Amino acid sequence: MEYRQLGASGLRVPVLSFGAGTFGGSGPLFGAWGNSDVDEARRLIDICLEAGVNLFDTADVYSDGASERVLGQAVKGRRDQVLISTKTGLPTGDGPADWGVSRARLIRAVEDALRRLDTDHIDLLQLHAYDASTPVEELLATLDGLVASGKVRYTGVSNYPGWALMKAQAAADRHGRTRFVAHQVYYSLIGRAYEADLMPLAVDQGLGALVWSPLGWGRLTGKIRRDTPIPAGSRLHQTAAFAPPVEDEHLYRVVDTLDAVAAETGKTVPQIALNWLLRRPTVASVIIGARNEAQLRQNLGAVGWSLTPDQVAALDAASDVLPPYPHTPYRQQAGFARLNPPLV
Repeated sequence: MEYRQLGASGLRVPVLSFGAGTFGGSGPLFGAWGNSDVDEARRLIDICLEAGVNLFDTADVYSDGASERVLGQAVKGRRDQVLISTKTGLPTGDGPADWGVSRARLIRAVEDALRRLDTDHIDLLQLHAYDASTPVEELLATLDGLVASGKVRYTGVSNYPGWALMKAQAAADRHGRTRFVAHQVYYSLIGRAYEADLMPLAVDQGLGALVWSPLGWGRLTGKIRRDTPIPAGSRLHQTAAFAPPVEDEHLYRVVDTLDAVAAETGKTVPQIALNWLLRRPTVASVIIGARNEAQLRQNLGAVGWSLTPDQVAALDAASDVLPPYPHTPYRQQAGFARLNPPLV
């Protein structure tokens, strides 16, 4: 397993990490993802650690905290072998203090997460969404206190708009606060919007990308193809309404190319889609999920080999879309392009 620095930090993370949203799954969304109990979770973690995957990502909203509880029990006795990343900020109840990242809510959320995880520290705490109601100075001061206390080691965000993330980094510099080192983002061959603004920001500000839903919400598993209905067992039947949108023709064009590369390499469609992501700038770790051992072992096969330049070019071309304004002129006009050459 390859390890990379997480942004401009000293934390080394594996290029593949495990998403624990399938642990203790319940409800229309998380129940469709999976519902691994402690014994099954422990087995999946065993396989991960054997392969060198030691970063496990969860969140307080995953099945009302059940994911954190199952993860905590499953790593009991080997906490020093793993890195735990969790997220907070989304609503966990109907009360006025049950959402956001105010000082009171954030401290309570961290204490609750530590209790559910049965640990004394969180290796990476990420803010699950931007909270416009909390002043950035209050947020950063609170995070600083949590880091100073040892309860949190590193901080990051998830699904943040670029301007808000830059504002937070600038405020951290201005006040001598702890800077964010990670941004957990949606990024896949059928969802490349990350590249337009957030990727250049990550390069400039030392942010490592932790990629969620790298298989496009289950659309790049190899089971969905042109003129083929969604398989009966696909979770998309229950969760498509929650998924980032993609036009059918764009999806089929990407899958056609993935199939061609699979025929050349002998690798599976998911392995190729994951391997492509590992070559992208700023990507520190790609979060893989698995409802069972077979899925996990297949996803772990995404490392240890490389796509050829021609194969990468074919996947790039098939998945390319024209970015929105103000990026459009940079792609369409030579003068603009010379001013800002693409990162990828």
